[in-house]
Amino acid sequence: MAELIRMPKMSDTMTEGVIAEWHKKVGDTVKSGDVLAEVETDKATMDLEAYDEGTLLYIGIEKGQSVPVDGIIAVIGQQGEDFQSLLNGSSGGSVEAPAPKAESTAPADKPAPTAADTTQVNTNMADEKAVSAAPAADANVNASVIRMPKMSDTMTEGTIVAWHKKEGDTVKSGDVLAEVETDKATMDLEAYEEGTLLYVGVKEGESVAVDAVIAVVGEKGANFKVLISGAESSGAAPAAESAGSGNATAEQNPQTNVPANADTDLSYAGGTENGHDANGRVKASPLAKAIAEQKGIDLKQVHGTGPEGRIVKADVEAFKPGTSAQPAAASAAQPAAPQAQPAQAPAAATPAPAPQPQATPQGEYEDVPVSQMRKTIARRLSESLFTAPHFYLTMEINMDKAMALRGQVNAVAPAKVSFNDFVIKAAALALKQHPNVNSSWLGDKIRKYKYVNIGVAVAVDEGLLVPVVRNADQKTLSTIAGEVKEMAGKAKDKKLQPKDWEGSTFSISNLGMFGIDEFTAIINPPDSCILAVGAIKQSVVFEGETPKPVNIMKVTLSCDHRVVDGATGAAFLQTLKGFLEDPMKMLV
Repeated sequence: MAELIRMPKMSDTMTEGVIAEWHKKVGDTVKSGDVLAEVETDKATMDLEAYDEGTLLYIGIEKGQSVPVDGIIAVIGQQGEDFQSLLNGSSGGSVEAPAPKAESTAPADKPAPTAADTTQVNTNMADEKAVSAAPAADANVNASVIRMPKMSDTMTEGTIVAWHKKEGDTVKSGDVLAEVETDKATMDLEAYEEGTLLYVGVKEGESVAVDAVIAVVGEKGANFKVLISGAESSGAAPAAESAGSGNATAEQNPQTNVPANADTDLSYAGGTENGHDANGRVKASPLAKAIAEQKGIDLKQVHGTGPEGRIVKADVEAFKPGTSAQPAAASAAQPAAPQAQPAQAPAAATPAPAPQPQATPQGEYEDVPVSQMRKTIARRLSESLFTAPHFYLTMEINMDKAMALRGQVNAVAPAKVSFNDFVIKAAALALKQHPNVNSSWLGDKIRKYKYVNIGVAVAVDEGLLVPVVRNADQKTLSTIAGEVKEMAGKAKDKKLQPKDWEGSTFSISNLGMFGIDEFTAIINPPDSCILAVGAIKQSVVFEGETPKPVNIMKVTLSCDHRVVDGATGAAFLQTLKGFLEDPMKMLV
């Protein structure tokens, strides 16, 4: 079944996005997690990932063109599938798209629908509420729904850390409504509507999916409950509210419960009754799939409560082995009871399997909820390790001259320079000489960057963040030292912004300060390599028959074999070694 790909809201202030680059073309095979395109928002250029699998059937927006949030940009489905009716039927569904931009969501070979065309499309829908449920469609309610924005390219849900406004407060455009914990940082959620905060739908500490309703701002006394009920019926309410909604309405009128952005909302993934399509394939949201994979749950055993029986996050979290399939079986059997059925063996004749006793943990333990950051680290690094074919190259580097030069540099430098800063500078200069290492795998092409942005892994309480030193090859050691220190502080205070961690072309992870001699690191996508740096240890080398004490540092380069071959990685390490063993070369 073909699925619409719409422009997601990638920041709290984003109203439209510009397609900076397409990474797939019509006819290409697409897998969940593939980068479809690069989207330039009002704050950064971010990757647009696919949440559905199939073939890219249609691209409606050319490179360089802009499209409003929730506007249709592409269609993914089965090879040869007819998707034209899906495009026509969705012409009136992009409720958040501003009217002046409506033509950008039309197919490239067909003019945008006229007012008469849109009316005809709406009358073909199962229920007028499928359109009027959206805030913009009800002109009598002077209020706007505030949804959870997508604040990073990898964010799937956000946690409300603190509300800075309470119900009844006056809100101006630009006011900070709340602090939101994403998978990478704690960020401010700013208001872009003015009025009174009429409704707060998510408590502090609760998590909701991207695009879920969290608040309503509007005119004092406005009947905002119409908007809330409309948002709930469209499936855009938080998972906690939608989990118990049932499927009766969805079965009678499927389109009523499907929001205009169902194709990009992480709470939905398309499908038919009870989470299976006509071919028996399990239909679940990407977030539900990810949680199920982490917990080792077979989605075929989970009963979906989303629209048309789709499996959503709440279903997976509430699943208990051996019990979840019973409600579905019972609900299917009840309507059939009053009708005469052909003679057959009664269902009760087959005894139900006895539940297996579960092992009881021995001793005390503590279950710690997984943070948004840790969830994303687990997902992205798993994807990297099991998608990119890693291989590793280790080299020893004599750091005697670097240690001597560091003392001289710190005597005059405005910021204290560490050995890690020496490694960053040396790696940046080596990357300029080895552009094949300064590259990314994009599926059908390899992108070689003409600039050098070094991602520096920083340990925080909940995991790792990788802020970026941009154009590191052009900066002095003291400038690099100052930037790394500043971003490390921001990372620990959860104050990093998307511009601080996006755009790396190569990464460095240093555990030398913890006494680790050597280790291997997992590549940080979309980079093709990461350098693992160990501690500087005293060793002995022989010059002829004379032993000589030296200070040795081991580095290990993890390489994506799709981009970097062994000889290429080895040549890069030789150049890096040359800079660090004769560091004056970096200063001239």
